[in-house]
Amino acid sequence: MDDTELHRERILRHVSPIITGRFVGFQTSYTREVRIGRPVALTVFLLAGIAQMIGALLRMSPARRTLKELRKGPEFLVTPVRLRDDLGQTYEIEMHGQLPQSALHRGDLIQVRTEPQSDPTLPVRLLQVVNLTTMQPLTPRIPTQWSHLGPALLLQAAVGVTIFGAVMAVWLG
Repeated sequence: MDDTELHRERILRHVSPIITGRFVGFQTSYTREVRIGRPVALTVFLLAGIAQMIGALLRMSPARRTLKELRKGPEFLVTPVRLRDDLGQTYEIEMHGQLPQSALHRGDLIQVRTEPQSDPTLPVRLLQVVNLTTMQPLTPRIPTQWSHLGPALLLQAAVGVTIFGAVMAVWLG
């Protein structure tokens, strides 16, 4: 057994939704992908396709993304955050998205609101931080499936729904 095994800090998983402690630091960040469900991606893809066909007839050529690109979903930054409570126990929490790194300094007293993740092997996810030292509330910002699809594609899908509805109303009666 080497020295790192003897002095390894024990990291705990917290189950309470509120954790108060001293900010220890950010760990190395990495990206994680969020997949968009097939029904949502397929519906938006097909409805936007109707508007894009009409646009092609009118000689407008909008950029077309593939269904595979739409299903891939946005990537977001995952940063493990460590804090230590009054008893000296260290907790690791996952922060999805970004916060200004200057908003938290080592030793700041913070209170975090968390929620469990769907994968029970992962640490709890940070929802909001209140830096009690500066009294500054902080919320990490992450991309959503709607921001990934984009306003242009969603607008095309809305036009597609309108056209489809009009065609069905004429056809049925």
